[in-house]
Amino acid sequence: MTTALEFTVGINVGGVRHSVNVEAEDALIAALRVKHERPDAVINYVRRRNKRGDRRHPHDSFDATAR
Repeated sequence: MTTALEFTVGINVGGVRHSVNVEAEDALIAALRVKHERPDAVINYVRRRNKRGDRRHPHDSFDATAR
């Protein structure tokens, strides 16, 4: 049984950068979930979510409910 982790996926939609937090088993699945929801998005990066750093330096979020 694998545990879902939280990943931040950086995307570019229409020339505007956004980030999405996704629960997934690994980074590839997180990127594929975002791409499935937003086929027009370009994936810039995928990283494990840094809760402390993300609270201190919040970024614009596109859709925090993407799962």
